[in-house]
Formats: sequence, structure tokens, C-alpha cells
Amino acid sequence: MTEATRPEDGTTRSTSATISPNILRYLDQITEEYGVDLQPELAQVGLTETLMRSAALRVSYRQGSAVIRRAVELTGDENLGLRVGAAQHLTAWGLVGFAMLASDTLQVAIEAGVRFQNVSGAMTVWSAGREGSDYVVRADLPDPMVDPNVAVFLVEEAFSSVVTLGRLAADVGLAPQEVHFAFAAPRDVQPFRDIFRCPLHFGASRNRLVVPQAWINRPMPGRDPVTYASTLELLEGQMASRRRQQDLLEILEISVAQSLPVVPSFSEQARRHASSERTLRRRLADCGTSYEAIVEGVRRERVELLLHRPHLTLREVARQAGFSDERALRRAVRRWHGMAPLQLREGFSSQTAGTTPSQGRGQLRDQP
Repeated sequence: MTEATRPEDGTTRSTSATISPNILRYLDQITEEYGVDLQPELAQVGLTETLMRSAALRVSYRQGSAVIRRAVELTGDENLGLRVGAAQHLTAWGLVGFAMLASDTLQVAIEAGVRFQNVSGAMTVWSAGREGSDYVVRADLPDPMVDPNVAVFLVEEAFSSVVTLGRLAADVGLAPQEVHFAFAAPRDVQPFRDIFRCPLHFGASRNRLVVPQAWINRPMPGRDPVTYASTLELLEGQMASRRRQQDLLEILEISVAQSLPVVPSFSEQARRHASSERTLRRRLADCGTSYEAIVEGVRRERVELLLHRPHLTLREVARQAGFSDERALRRAVRRWHGMAPLQLREGFSSQTAGTTPSQGRGQLRDQP
């Protein structure tokens, strides 16, 4: 298989606040139609109504996943991801959507979207390329520990949005050749048929969308080489700025991870990085996060890692993750996952054994 394009290098840690909250903004709009107010859920992860209106806001994968999980629970809509994806417009992807609109062909547009996905607010990891004679767009999950129902939402949203935006940019008649989903078929497949208008395959080994050969090299209606080139220059600048933000966040995350069970104070971190507390706090605010959020994210990753080790008691897990006692650990795990630590450990054990805890269509197959 030959890769046509891969995403730009980004953070390898899901706690970093580097994602544009486009999905959460559309999710907030759609859940209102159910009479569900997401503001309390957003506020719980530190996203106030004022922050959500900020063009500079960035959220972490953890924050986004927590809100999505609650939205699926509160609405009871197993196809919520499809609806959120189908509601989007090219403007939702900002400059990336503009670059895709000005691209020469559909393939060039897809490759621009993959290349600058970190700027567009994607929560899956996009890649695209040839698989034999087919041109395939793939959507993988960056966090293998994500809640299965959140995983389903993200894949639904990913493919629904890319098809919706493809029709807006290229032609309303655009339809995939076929789509493969790495989760079980829903009770009602019709919403998928309505959106994708092609053969569907559930329980596949990987999430894949095959683009018809007749479309891949078709000229885009809005193609403009000058506009495309100038937009790419702006996107390169944004990517450079994003990398600097990611560097700071990852340095702090690694510092906390290496220090556990002791958590370095904020003043100590400022001294380590030759910065004043005020300057470091401002830089983190520019990244859309805080030191407290970074510490919580690293602790969460540590807890999940330790719960994979059945010989460790909860007391030892709490100690190694820097919690004062088991009670504090239980409160944190319930906040993160909506379940007790032992339930989470059982789920991890089931996944390791090759099965997934019974959660309906949230069951996912392993992905390479």
C-alpha cells in the first residue's frame, strides 16, 4: 500500500489542549434540539460559554471525549455522530475548508485536509492513500482507551462530516464507493444509508471510506491556484504556532509524569523553565489549558496504565498516581469514566483477553 499523505506530526499525548472545538460547538447545537443543555457538562471540564465563543480556544482530547460521552448518554441517540457531522459546513474547518474549496482536484482537497487536520479540529487521525487500485480515506482513534460509545460517535462524525463537506465543495452527487466501520451495525442502518448512499460494512478491521475513481481526479468547482497557495502559506504559519504550543504542553506533561507520585508545584515548573509564573500561566491560557488540567490529564493516563496491572491494589494505584487515598482515586475515576476503578479494570481485562465489555453497538474491533 502506498501512502498518499499522512498527518503532520502532532502531540502524542491526549491530555494536550490542541484541538479546535468545532465538533463540540456543533454538538452543543444539535443537543439543543433534544432539549439537552450541554453547558453544565462543558463547564465541568472547564469550558465556559464565554470560552466556547473564543476563536483561540483549544481543547484536549480528554475534554472533548468527556463531553461527547455525556451528550450520547443524555440524548440517547446512537446516531448522534452522524447528525453532528452532517450539520457542518466548510466554514467549520476554517482555513482548511477554504483550502479544500480552492484545491485543483478532489484528491488534492483530501490531502490538504489530512495534512492540516490538526488545525481543523479533527478528533480522529486521518490518513489517505492507495490500497491497490482504490483510493482510501482512513479514520483511526488516537486513544485506544476511549469509551466505545465515544469511539462510535467520533467515527460517525468523521465520515459524515467529510462526505457532507465533500458534497458542499465538489458536487451534491458525491457518494463514496463503499464505507467500512470498525463497530457493530446499529439497530437502524437507514440513517447511514441516507447519508452515505453506498454499500456499508460494519464490524470491519478498520474505518475506511473508498473514494470512487470517477471522482478522485475530478476538478473542483472552486479551484483557484493562487488562492490555494496563499491559504497554504497561512496554514503553515498556524501549524508552526501549534507545534510551539504542543512543545510547551508536552514538556510540562513529561515533567509531571516523571515526578509522580509527587506533583511539582506551579512555581517550581516556572523556575524549571526559566519563566515567571505569570508568563507561564499566560502561555498555558493561550493554549486553552491550565497547569491543573495538565496534572489531571497525566494522572488519568497513569491511573489507566496502573489499572492494567491486576496485581496492584487500589491503594497502590492511588499512591503511585499521586492521590491522597483510595477515596480520592475513586472520585477521580468516576469523574473521568463514570464508573468505579474496579469496573474500569474489569473492562481493561476484557479488552486484553480479546473481548469488549457488553456495551451494545459500542463494541469495536481491534485496529492496526
